[in-house]
Amino acid sequence: MFGSSFTQDSRFKIPPLSQAAFLLDFDGTLVDIAPTPEAVVVPPGLLETLSHLRAACGDALAIISGRPIEQIDQFLGDVPFAVAGEHGVTIRHRPGGPVERAVLPTMPQRWLVQASDLLATLPGTRLEHKQGGFVLHYRAAPEKAEVLRQTAERWVRESDGAFTLQPAKMAWEIRPAGVDKGYAVSLLMETTPFAGRKPIFVGDDVTDEDGMAAVHRMGGAFFRIPADFPTPSVFRAWLASLVAGRG
Repeated sequence: MFGSSFTQDSRFKIPPLSQAAFLLDFDGTLVDIAPTPEAVVVPPGLLETLSHLRAACGDALAIISGRPIEQIDQFLGDVPFAVAGEHGVTIRHRPGGPVERAVLPTMPQRWLVQASDLLATLPGTRLEHKQGGFVLHYRAAPEKAEVLRQTAERWVRESDGAFTLQPAKMAWEIRPAGVDKGYAVSLLMETTPFAGRKPIFVGDDVTDEDGMAAVHRMGGAFFRIPADFPTPSVFRAWLASLVAGRG
């Protein structure tokens, strides 16, 4: 995990927008965390801000989320140029373009069956199935975190390195090893319109640290909520200030 000292230093490395590429997390970064993923609200003005940012960056605006791409589309439409979903398992490099899927190991279906059976006995927990794995949510039952972690760790050990357990906000996610937000950043930064620009990554969760690390290796900048911006609202206001007077 990166410390706040590097993050604080990185705030002074923002290039002109005409030379920048923005790679942004969604939940907890652009929008406030909600009780359930479906309850997230896109605040007024965000789409306009992102549209102006994309124009100022020559289209080099991507959303890199743990959500599936189709969910990001439901919230943001075609405002981002590129979208990476499920921590890089799926990537769409341009609006209307094909969705590329990483080659993934086969997840044992019995894990899903066992997870479903287990969560049925734990009120307040929820199972979310994804392309390459699944998520065990316990936001409404925080006291169940440990039993879910222990069970998920047992499954991951059985995979002999093919899958990894990723802690998230009030959730444990089982996903393919080696496919993460850093992987997504690396692929996006190799293609137009991102190639040749200085990447700027913003996130709020441990799942974003791979993206931050990739951007750091590229000489870009990253910001963390709440270390650099105390809330998504403050971050949104900062984005709006960057593009003030445009459009």
